[in-house]
Amino acid sequence: MKELIPFSLLICGIFSASIPTDPLSDEFIDYINSLQTTWRAGRNFAPNTPKKYLKSLAGVHKDANNAFTLPKRQVSLDVTLPKEFDARKHWPNCTSIAEIRDQGSCGSCWAFGAVEAMSDRICIHSNGKLQVHLSAENLVSCCDSCGFGCDGGYPASAWDYWQNVGIVSGGNYGSKQGCQPYSIAPCEHHVPGPRPACSGEGSTPDCRNQCDKRSGISYDKDLYYGESAYSLEDEAKQIQAEILKNGPVEAAFTVYEDLVNYKEGVYQHVAGSVLGGHAIKILGWGVENDTPYWLVANSWNTDWGNNGFFKILRGKDECGIEIDVSAGLPRL
Repeated sequence: MKELIPFSLLICGIFSASIPTDPLSDEFIDYINSLQTTWRAGRNFAPNTPKKYLKSLAGVHKDANNAFTLPKRQVSLDVTLPKEFDARKHWPNCTSIAEIRDQGSCGSCWAFGAVEAMSDRICIHSNGKLQVHLSAENLVSCCDSCGFGCDGGYPASAWDYWQNVGIVSGGNYGSKQGCQPYSIAPCEHHVPGPRPACSGEGSTPDCRNQCDKRSGISYDKDLYYGESAYSLEDEAKQIQAEILKNGPVEAAFTVYEDLVNYKEGVYQHVAGSVLGGHAIKILGWGVENDTPYWLVANSWNTDWGNNGFFKILRGKDECGIEIDVSAGLPRL
């Protein structure tokens, strides 16, 4: 077992003077690995990736907690919580659970974490009969109460919008699937490749209350609604029980510069400054080398982290991961 190095020592103690300042430098990555904590860093982003782009990925608006709050739900702990749980394995017929999406050059993580978990829950609660890919495009562009589109939003408001207004279907960029597929192209923020470079300057698409013409789908008939929307108590067992009973949830947390270099292991913040608030989908939990973790799906494409997924320390409210958790049940 590797001993967890106290955060105060890493951030404020004897190591602080030697921490490299460029979060995308080889020196910064090497520094993280030299600490030999519970995770390993590696290169996910090209060294010349604009800092503006990195900050744009963290799209939970700074005023999110003050903008709108969902009613708290107490989850009954009348179930046996297994040591490990992976929603992908528990509900194998729901293919959306295993999907990693790409928000592109747009601070739309708040919408992606929401529609991903909503899509999963529609499948789970319909016993696999409804396999829908809810549209991040529709939520980002049309939910005025959710914040500022690509310039940041409020995860809790997204779930309220699902309950009261509804969200249509829509596949990933270029898929031509569903009512409103995502219109913002994936960008090449990791290594040189065929995608356009990431700039961090994506603009919010215009709201359209109609489906793409080629889809042949009626907008009003394609809307999916939530039956309820709620937040969870900031207690690990409550979150675990909710996931076990109803499926993945959306959570918001603080992103630091070291996370952009995550490759494997159980992440905990060790170096770097704050980039902003970020929203993701939690789909399970487990224990690795005696360290408890949450299993998380990110929206930075599959070539980031561990095929798009990462693990983060569980039970210690690491980076605020357990404070702001949103969920809801689908209207079927």
